[in-house]
Amino acid sequence: MKKMGIFLFLLQMSVSITQAQTLLRLSDCRNLALENNKQLKIGRENITKASEENKAAFTQYLPDISLKGAYLYNQRKISLLDEDKFLPVGTVMPDGSFGFTPEQINNQWTLVNGSPVPLDANGNPFNPSADPGKILWKEHTIIPKENFELDIHNVFSGVVSVIQPVYMGGKIAAYNKITGYAEELAKTMNETGIRDVILQVDQAYWQTVSLAGKHTLSQNYVSMLQQMDHDVQAMISEGVATRAEGLSVKVKLNEAEMTLAQVENGWQLSRMLLCQICGLPLDENIVLTDSATEAVPTADETANDAVNEAFANRSELKSLDLATKIFKKKEALVIADMLPTVALAGNYIVTNPNSFNGFQKKFAGSWNVGILVNVPVFHWGEKQHKLRAAQAETRIKQAEMAEAKEKIELQVNQTTFKLNEAQKKLRNAGKNKESAEENLRYANLGFKEGIIPSLNVMEAQTAWFKAESELIDAKIAVALGQAELEKAMGLASKD
Repeated sequence: MKKMGIFLFLLQMSVSITQAQTLLRLSDCRNLALENNKQLKIGRENITKASEENKAAFTQYLPDISLKGAYLYNQRKISLLDEDKFLPVGTVMPDGSFGFTPEQINNQWTLVNGSPVPLDANGNPFNPSADPGKILWKEHTIIPKENFELDIHNVFSGVVSVIQPVYMGGKIAAYNKITGYAEELAKTMNETGIRDVILQVDQAYWQTVSLAGKHTLSQNYVSMLQQMDHDVQAMISEGVATRAEGLSVKVKLNEAEMTLAQVENGWQLSRMLLCQICGLPLDENIVLTDSATEAVPTADETANDAVNEAFANRSELKSLDLATKIFKKKEALVIADMLPTVALAGNYIVTNPNSFNGFQKKFAGSWNVGILVNVPVFHWGEKQHKLRAAQAETRIKQAEMAEAKEKIELQVNQTTFKLNEAQKKLRNAGKNKESAEENLRYANLGFKEGIIPSLNVMEAQTAWFKAESELIDAKIAVALGQAELEKAMGLASKD
């Protein structure tokens, strides 16, 4: 029963440890990093922003409808007269003009060249048409000042306005194109960020795989030297080996244990870095499915084909192409500022008080329609300067595109050569490993037979450890070279 209890306890511990581990493939790490990376989240928001701006640009084709209202309090009223007015009472003459008869005025009359002419207050004759102020009217009608006062203490107004662009010089179409290109640009820039993150994940992932493999290798090397130390100590006890041989084995064992400790620390730090990139807690117990002992693809790449594929796939080139198109459309915006613009306008205006039927303190309104035309005439060459500046920006982007193609071609060639070199080293490392294993096998047989000293066995063990370590480095170099080439060719993906 006691043994059964110990067995169940160990089984439970094994299950809990297994459950605490997080098994990750390379694709899992990529997906986690893409989901949790802060810069990629910003990139996704930039795409949303550009998409909404593109939709907003389309609304410029549609009529603009607005409703405005206002209230105004005035301290004083408006009076159309400065005082009460007295108007003379005259007669409508047969010809329809306003005039008077001698009975309607107090002026004296005299004859001038046989015609009656009125006299002013001083007794001098005058022409009533030229000097109507000298007429002495007998009767007047009064216009009171207070009847011409307008109460504008409280004024309310409102307007419904509709403006429909008809011709804006191509500005609206150019703006829509620019925002459309900007949305595509945000997507391509996010693709560039995705490829950068994927390469970063691959580098951390394969570095962790490498250190995990070297950790296992170092453990095996330490176990091998521990067995050698045990055997040599037994031989010293039997008098068939010297203490110097025993000390040499212990020195080698200490060096191997120190190397194991360094590799273990590096492995832990590498796992923490991978967790940080993937957005996992740093102390997450992750286990990677890939192993440094597995085979890796060794197919050679053709540089010319890779360059052509990179030109077709690299998001950086797409971004520069879109940027060039954007600046080209900015030229169209500047040209549009030089052209006339035409728009239709309609308004309905309501006020209180209103003057549509006398002066009334109530709401009343009316509508109007019209055409708005703006024709630029002279701006001291400002538009021409802006146009030349926009054309210069377009040429800058074209030059950057040409430079980027040169750099991408160089990068693809460098990564292709690097990958091919890593594959050659891998093949040589495989051959060296086979030779080292064979040499170690013969050394162990000779040591057991007593014909090979322990020093030669340790040399064979060291050569084997070095060959195994170089093979791991070569495999990881091929994996990293393949990841770098995929990024350079624009093929990196999360799958």
